[in-house]
Amino acid sequence: MMRKQNPRAFSSEVKPTSREENVLTREDSMTELDRRTVLGAAALAGATMTAVSARAAPAIVMLKDINKEADGACLYHCDFGDPPRFVQMLQNIANHYSVYGNPIDIQLVVVVHGQGIKFFLESLEGTTWKDEVMVPQIFQRVVDLSKSGLIVYLCNITFERLKLDRDKARKADFIKFVPSGVASVAALQSKGFAYLKVG
Repeated sequence: MMRKQNPRAFSSEVKPTSREENVLTREDSMTELDRRTVLGAAALAGATMTAVSARAAPAIVMLKDINKEADGACLYHCDFGDPPRFVQMLQNIANHYSVYGNPIDIQLVVVVHGQGIKFFLESLEGTTWKDEVMVPQIFQRVVDLSKSGLIVYLCNITFERLKLDRDKARKADFIKFVPSGVASVAALQSKGFAYLKVG
């Protein structure tokens, strides 16, 4: 409902009555409230867009950009989806780190392809593993190992072959994509990384 404007309310010669002042004050407050609502909604939308951007899948790291940065460097090869075997690999990595001092002078990476990627997905829904149950504690162990410097390289070819969007991968600074898991295993060995695979 539109209020009819009183010309006296905006005249420089005539001051508004106290009733008109009250009406103007309420209208000005409503306008300020509307401005706050709009600005708040815009800020929320911006924060949401930032959060969505921050959760985007990491870019693919080219093999030429992965270098040996410590005297001791080792890659763990994970192409299996058996949870007990994966947990054993994590225990081996923890043991590996435990014999080095602080700061840790070893570079450990896990190259993951094939069934191994399921341990690094946000959800198994819509995958070939949709009927399996994820155990959050397993991934938490990976997070804990990353604090010692562990880097995980996920195979982009596996994601393409399984028709999985890379955005399904867990978001963490220590998780990166490589063009090919198998090619990464070979490339890292040629750069001086030792090779280990839990059998």
